[in-house]
Amino acid sequence: MHATKALEEADRLMTVCNSCRYCEGLCAVFPAMEMRRAFSDGDLNYLANLCHSCGACYTDCQFSPPHEFNVNVPQTLAKVRNDTYRFYAWPRMLAPLFERNGLAISLIAALSVGVFFFGLMAINDPAVMFGVQTGPGAFYRIMSHNAMAGVFGAAFFYAIAAMIMGFRMFWRDIGETRETLTNGVSVWQAMKDTMALRYLDGGGPGCFNEDDRPSDRRRLFHHLTFYGFFLCLAATSTATLYHYLLGMQAPYPWYDLPVVLGTLGGIGLVIGPAGLMWAKFKRDPALRDENGRSMEMAFIVMLFLVSLTGLLLLVLRATPAMGTMLALHMGFVFGFFITMPYSKFVHGIYRFGALVRYAKERRSLHEPTPSKAKALAVPDAKAGA
Repeated sequence: MHATKALEEADRLMTVCNSCRYCEGLCAVFPAMEMRRAFSDGDLNYLANLCHSCGACYTDCQFSPPHEFNVNVPQTLAKVRNDTYRFYAWPRMLAPLFERNGLAISLIAALSVGVFFFGLMAINDPAVMFGVQTGPGAFYRIMSHNAMAGVFGAAFFYAIAAMIMGFRMFWRDIGETRETLTNGVSVWQAMKDTMALRYLDGGGPGCFNEDDRPSDRRRLFHHLTFYGFFLCLAATSTATLYHYLLGMQAPYPWYDLPVVLGTLGGIGLVIGPAGLMWAKFKRDPALRDENGRSMEMAFIVMLFLVSLTGLLLLVLRATPAMGTMLALHMGFVFGFFITMPYSKFVHGIYRFGALVRYAKERRSLHEPTPSKAKALAVPDAKAGA
């Protein structure tokens, strides 16, 4: 017996697929499946997060609907995967809030915080808030650096702590230990697979989204989003070093490293999420879990708005609109941080963990252990004799 109907259906499908094995070359899910003859809830949660939802197995499968076997691996694993986000949310009591209407709650939180910052800064000094502020420290004339660092630092570290706790539950549930995460070879392989989005290519020709014609568009939008996020993170980290180590205060010239990294990352985080939203609206309903759309859209829309307001702030920072854009941007950043552990953002963390486990399993399967090596050496020794 499994905890949910989605897990029961996933067990049925993995049993059917284990008998067929036609799709074993498409992605990591099927080789990982073949290492098992029975599937616990933890195994199925692992396989679901290993799935990149490329849709290739649905298109290639001879038992997909309307066949009586009704094999629909992408949709079923999407349901299991979305259940894991809710099940591993920490603290658990907050998960239902974002499950029911994630996008509305995220937007309300972001706009409420933005309005609060706007009112606070406007009341403090309207002349500064609605005036033109230029040169080093211009942002901090509207809101002090310590206040910004305190508010957003608290929200960021809460999000990190909540996601660590969620990942800890996921990692323990799939039967893994700390030692696996300290295995440099497995972690490095998972990092390479993640950076290349290796399993989002449908086994080579591309991802299947709205029809049976493969395309690399969805993979491209994921790359723009992924690398755009890390460029923005690098920009923030560089600006932090500038501030604390070099004593240089923001805003920086357009040609300086934090601005260049942030601009490139912001452009990627506008185009990428916009493309992913378009792809989700066009996606074949047979491949998606309708119950997870709110959580997915909350993450994509918030990421898009954080980037858009950040780019607008860059463009308008030498105008009277800077104070208003700063308050709006800070509201969306704060809303994004506090909703990160309860949005689709966590899928990247769980998927990376699944890739680490798969790399470990694959190595243990194909690389000879000392006992295997000794057994293989015996016939050679006899032959030499």
